[in-house]
Amino acid sequence: MANAGGCIDLLGYAAAALVLATFSARSMTALRSLAIASNLLFIAYAALTWLPPVLALHALLLPLNLCCGLAQALRDDLL
Repeated sequence: MANAGGCIDLLGYAAAALVLATFSARSMTALRSLAIASNLLFIAYAALTWLPPVLALHALLLPLNLCCGLAQALRDDLL
């Protein structure tokens, strides 16, 4: 279990990389998909490292990205 901390850190870095990737998204669907993936990774990271503010933020952002953002993006892409 000595490497568990390193794996948890990688989870945090992956989540941060997904946030950066949202800035290069060319469509709203891609942006929301990346945001949802980053929310999920940040929730896991925050739960494993016990970072309540990060956990709360991404727990609140996830349903917004899922329900409001992605649904709107998909509708816009279909029109």
